[in-house]
Amino acid sequence: MWDQRYSETGFAYGTEPNDFLKSAYAHIPEGGHVLCLAEGEGRNAVFLALQGYQVTAVDQSAVGLDKAQALATQNGVNITTIVADLAEFDFGTQAWDGIVSIFAHVPASLRRALHTQVVTSLRDDGIFILEAYTLRHIEMQGVGGPPATATDLFMCLDDLSTELTGLTMLHTQALDRHLSRSISCWPECCRANYRAQINIYRLFLCVSSLATHNLNYINRMYVYVTLKC
Repeated sequence: MWDQRYSETGFAYGTEPNDFLKSAYAHIPEGGHVLCLAEGEGRNAVFLALQGYQVTAVDQSAVGLDKAQALATQNGVNITTIVADLAEFDFGTQAWDGIVSIFAHVPASLRRALHTQVVTSLRDDGIFILEAYTLRHIEMQGVGGPPATATDLFMCLDDLSTELTGLTMLHTQALDRHLSRSISCWPECCRANYRAQINIYRLFLCVSSLATHNLNYINRMYVYVTLKC
């Protein structure tokens, strides 16, 4: 599926980094080793490499990671890419200063196993940054996210708090966010399917919401977590 998606002309999700990652990456220790999960065509990995991080990008799509390497070369940086099924990928122990999970939607049983590895593979003061869709998004119009019928793929803060036991939650935030750009900018496959998001990462705590009366609203949750010393 993803090889076919990434074989299309251009970049499926563009070459600019995820907005949440862009606003929060600096909490990752400077110059550290960062693991990007389900990284696709590399927009976030390349951005982090441009900030001076040592980046490893993992994805099941060799096609996507080939484009990630091309994007890195175009930007004059180096990234390491690993083609792997996340169900079989070993994160290592005390291996990463940062782990980034942007829209890495997997079945709940696998997600729990991955998050167990997140806890054990982060170094002291390491940072976990996650953005995903919540079930609330099913109630809203828009684009993106898992199919509405695949409820097992969505996330919620209660589950994440349990799955990330061993990390300290420093920031949580849930809100309905307005997307300023037109949905006509989104790929057709995304326009057909719009759901709500959750960002998780590590550092403070706040909650806010906006009225949802517009086609381009999504729901997001932001969470910052830090490894206990």
